[in-house]
Amino acid sequence: MNIPRLQIGRWEFPLPLVSGGMGVKISGWQLVLAVLEESCLGTLTSMGLGDLSHGMSGTHFVTTSRAALQYELSQLRARTDRPFAVNVMGALSNVDDLIATAVQGGANIIVYGAGIPRALPAVVEDPDVALVPIISSARLAGIILKRWEHYRRIPDAFIIEGPLAGGHLGFSLDQLEHLEDFTLESILQQTLEVIKPYEDACGRKIPLITAGGIFTGDDIARMLSLGASGVQMGTRFVATHECPVAMEFKREYLNARPEDVRIIKSPVGMPGRVIANEFLRQLQGGDIPAPSCPFHCITSCERDAAGFCIAERLDNSYKGDVANGLIFCGANAPRVTRIMSVHELVTELMDGVRASTLTLPHAH
Repeated sequence: MNIPRLQIGRWEFPLPLVSGGMGVKISGWQLVLAVLEESCLGTLTSMGLGDLSHGMSGTHFVTTSRAALQYELSQLRARTDRPFAVNVMGALSNVDDLIATAVQGGANIIVYGAGIPRALPAVVEDPDVALVPIISSARLAGIILKRWEHYRRIPDAFIIEGPLAGGHLGFSLDQLEHLEDFTLESILQQTLEVIKPYEDACGRKIPLITAGGIFTGDDIARMLSLGASGVQMGTRFVATHECPVAMEFKREYLNARPEDVRIIKSPVGMPGRVIANEFLRQLQGGDIPAPSCPFHCITSCERDAAGFCIAERLDNSYKGDVANGLIFCGANAPRVTRIMSVHELVTELMDGVRASTLTLPHAH
């Protein structure tokens, strides 16, 4: 298979591979830079970058989060002029501030997940900044396309995140028990049908980037053959030398067994995929102290009902305190067998794509 380039708005990438924007602090500038240097699209996270100590007031949370994102952006821009993306969560109480900070700091693409970006074109008016919503269904793609008619704009791409992805998932617990009804392949085909009238009307393609459960070059080739313009990966990029998480976090991936991967209900109100650990066992036994978070970083957060602050627990794992943290992962985390460089990973994946006998469909 010939490897196609990935076009998102005015920005072009030689390889159709995207690193996901993983919070808290996982997709830092170091990882993004390494991905960009391999001719792929790197996505910087904007979630949980600031000081997450419980002595921080709500106002301080906004200003500290902004300063932390500005630092990440400055570190990246000081080292490369390649286009990159910033991921934001629509559920964040300061999402608009983070978007403005990202654009001012030189982000070329805004990836918007964990919410419906109904007014995103009004927040980012610069047509050179590509807008990419994350969706979990063709229906959501249709809602966004219809809504954005008001702004006379269409998304520059969609990321379709299937039920095998890591972290927060856009599926109900019941849907996750019937994975055969919500395969990434079927959502891709349904979304291709939904976007076609809009592509025809505006005379340009809306690239679809698939994510969740993609692990090998052959997986990438299969998605491209089914009509995807690219793929996004998270789990495999965690298991790289350049990912800034603590080695204790990475070892959890290396040691994980299939039965260790669990679905939990997050305080955010969405299911999340994690690796079982001591914190999860204590949580299920009711042995976790009540959270005392003074700020409300996520509008839908029900931390008192859930019994813990998710930002704090994700930050613990990032720092290496995995026994007292949450360890987000994709469904294929148990398949990770070693830590490698981003260069090794991308080379392995693209060799797998080239070796595939699958063929690309005609442009739709």
